[in-house]
Amino acid sequence: MENRIPRLIGTLPRSRRGLARSIRRQHHATSTSNSWQKPPAWANVAEDEIARLAALRRRPLTLTDLLKHGQPPLSKQALLDSANFTLSLLPARLAYRIQCLRNLPFIVVSNPHVSQIYNNYLHSLSTLLPYQQHRITTLEEEKQFAEVMADLVQTHTNTIPILARGFLECRKYISAEEVTRFLDSHLRARIGTRLIAEQHLALHFASQPISDDNPNPPLSQREHGPPNYIGVIDTALKPSQIVRSCEHFVSEICELKYGVRPTLEINGEPDATFAYIPVHVEYIITELLKNAFRAVVESGQEREPIEVTIAAAPDIPGNHLNHINNIPHHARDGDVDISAEEEILVANENIRLTNTSSQSITIRIRDRGGGIPPEILSQVWSYSFTTFSEDNSAGGYNGNIDALNTISGSGGNTSTIAGLGYGLPLSRAYAEYFGGSIAIQSLWGWGTDVYLTLSGVGRIGE
Repeated sequence: MENRIPRLIGTLPRSRRGLARSIRRQHHATSTSNSWQKPPAWANVAEDEIARLAALRRRPLTLTDLLKHGQPPLSKQALLDSANFTLSLLPARLAYRIQCLRNLPFIVVSNPHVSQIYNNYLHSLSTLLPYQQHRITTLEEEKQFAEVMADLVQTHTNTIPILARGFLECRKYISAEEVTRFLDSHLRARIGTRLIAEQHLALHFASQPISDDNPNPPLSQREHGPPNYIGVIDTALKPSQIVRSCEHFVSEICELKYGVRPTLEINGEPDATFAYIPVHVEYIITELLKNAFRAVVESGQEREPIEVTIAAAPDIPGNHLNHINNIPHHARDGDVDISAEEEILVANENIRLTNTSSQSITIRIRDRGGGIPPEILSQVWSYSFTTFSEDNSAGGYNGNIDALNTISGSGGNTSTIAGLGYGLPLSRAYAEYFGGSIAIQSLWGWGTDVYLTLSGVGRIGE
């Protein structure tokens, strides 16, 4: 496990975003002298407290929630508000995940890998409870809370590969359908939990130096991050740039594996921008390009360019804040109380949504790779648990796992989900979390079109 602030998912490709590097550097500079250690195997959390928190109403997270505290650097009050907003969401979500893990068959929870994830959630909840008893009222408390958030993000870095191995070892005791239902809910909930924590961390670091003695330092002394970022959200994200970045990464892997480098053409509206989370887009695009590149090479059509079309939809007022009950069940955050009426918070008065903004972006990735066999097409959204051999070691892979997935999925980690069939389901989870979608149209014998739609909050204006 890498000792650093991870990206929003443990196996994201190498990010080229300056903000992520800045967060990691600042975290190292402000960390305590003791290095991060593995959480204890148990944590002292009262059973009735877990039950009470898990029963609390859990509201869905929107991009507007993440923007509502304003453009960094934040004032003292805005930073405290961000900390308390984060604290109001996380304990109930962690407690609910603990209960969901407990609801699995006992023999499954007893597996050392699944048990490790269970203990990680207990550890994170135990570190939050002392803050949950009262509001954060001073910047010194906020600084300590930011360290807790850094620990939480670090603790859950490798949740996906660890759970995958645990369920693989327990597949005799739990059906694939049960595992898919659990993982679909758990991994979507994980997106929200990590995003809540990482957003506050990003706002915290972008507002330094700030203290109780000096709550309003001059701008000349403040950290200067990218001006278009609000936390982890790029308010002027340009999908064409991410496509090119991911193309370069996937092309290098493809050339290493196959000795060829397919070409990629971008058309439509390459200058379109919208407000979204770059690392989410980067993960999704990388997974989709991996599939397209491999398809054209293995079908002998590597000279046929992969075509990426970008289209920006006009913003229609009121359409981009979807009510939770309008979202398909499989797309909902696994920690959202869907029976509750939802209150959608508006952005801070310092932020305005312009009337000419692009509320959503659709990206079509078209390849001439021969399409998807009809008998496989219905299975592409299922989590797969059989590509590893039973005696597969933690760092080894069997012959069923292609090198393209293995290398690109590793991201420098020895623990990876490469070859587990998680790429498309996870990509769909990231796309659908804020109301987007992924759709596949395949012409068997010809090629495949993948339509990725991402719903943002529009272009941000002052």
